[in-house]
Amino acid sequence: MSKHRIVVVGGGFGGLQTVHGLDGVSADITLIDRRNHHLFQPLLYQVATTVLATSEIAWPIRRLYRDRRDVTTMLDEVLGVDTEAKIVKLASGHQIPYDTLVLATGARHAYFGRDEWEKVAPGLKTLEDATTLRRRILLAFERAEMAEKTAELDADLTFAIIGAGPTGVEMAGMIAELANKVLPREFRKIDTTRTRVMLIEAGPRVLPAFTEDLSAYAKGALEKLGVEVHVGKPVTAITEEGVTVGETFIPCKTVIWAAGVQASPAARWIGSEADRAGRAIVGPDLSVEKDPSIFVIGDTAFVKQDDGKPVPGIAPAAKQQGSYVAKVIKARLENKPAPAPFHYKHQGSLATIGKRAAVIDFGKIKLTGGIAWWIWGLAHIYFLIGTRSRFAVAWSWLWIYLSGQHSARLITQKETLKDES
Repeated sequence: MSKHRIVVVGGGFGGLQTVHGLDGVSADITLIDRRNHHLFQPLLYQVATTVLATSEIAWPIRRLYRDRRDVTTMLDEVLGVDTEAKIVKLASGHQIPYDTLVLATGARHAYFGRDEWEKVAPGLKTLEDATTLRRRILLAFERAEMAEKTAELDADLTFAIIGAGPTGVEMAGMIAELANKVLPREFRKIDTTRTRVMLIEAGPRVLPAFTEDLSAYAKGALEKLGVEVHVGKPVTAITEEGVTVGETFIPCKTVIWAAGVQASPAARWIGSEADRAGRAIVGPDLSVEKDPSIFVIGDTAFVKQDDGKPVPGIAPAAKQQGSYVAKVIKARLENKPAPAPFHYKHQGSLATIGKRAAVIDFGKIKLTGGIAWWIWGLAHIYFLIGTRSRFAVAWSWLWIYLSGQHSARLITQKETLKDES
């Protein structure tokens, strides 16, 4: 009799945690991802802002499972799912049969119906996004060094980050640090401390998921770094020449999108009911109501908490869901009682502002400043994969802390000032 076939789509936090939790189960597991690496997304912005190298936050998936003979890794893209035939359809033309399917396909950028903004205002979800943003940030200073007109210089040295969640706040703080602390001695014609970094949020405050006091602290810390915080007015237009906030046009050559996400099309693949963000609505055991052989987790799933709010789309939540689904599958295969319905345990919210300040919300315990920054750093190092990565990231941060210099200031991809698209 053939083994039970489990297909996991997505090599992010949720997908890997599912595979990890299935270790020792009598099943054949196929892990499919369109990239060959697992990415530690919480530190992606540090690649974009020249702090870390790509190899320090990404690991080849095949290497992670080289000792797991039950796991087959496939580099391919899923185009759809035939739920009646129980087949996953791939871009290569292959069709992968399954008995149990776990969709952990993450999310992508959402431009609220203005998809034409994506070309001039890229977001940050992949290593390619990070190196693209790093290139644009560094090239902005290179263009400014050669600018002959004041208007051109000002536009080149203006950066707009749209969205003031953790990613936007962290990006704004690090770009300000780069301009004010790292680059001033390296350019001859321009004064990089004249750089204008704008953080733009349509809502009333930055870090809206945090408490108001932590939000106020973050705003003050950003302003101490020289970041202009604009709240209460949405961006109404983005072009290659700049951004329009409300009715005010601001010349700006570098725009970064951190305002919203849209779930992958996984819900459409399986014909599942979805929320406005495209997340598949799942039941208490994270399976699809009409087909209990399909589970959806992470940013792809709408999981309702006891208070009616959805589980947040963050790494710890995806990992908890992956562990839970593995337990459900294992119980089914071993004919044991199913575990209790999934319950998300919030472990705290963290965001850093520059290299010496952060905010942490552990519920009853709230921290700010330098001590919060150290705890934030230790937490992120702990969740990295492998001793080498933990050591490399810790060393990079220590070097920056002591020397004030970023070591990953490389302009890659198309290395010209004329063609940046």
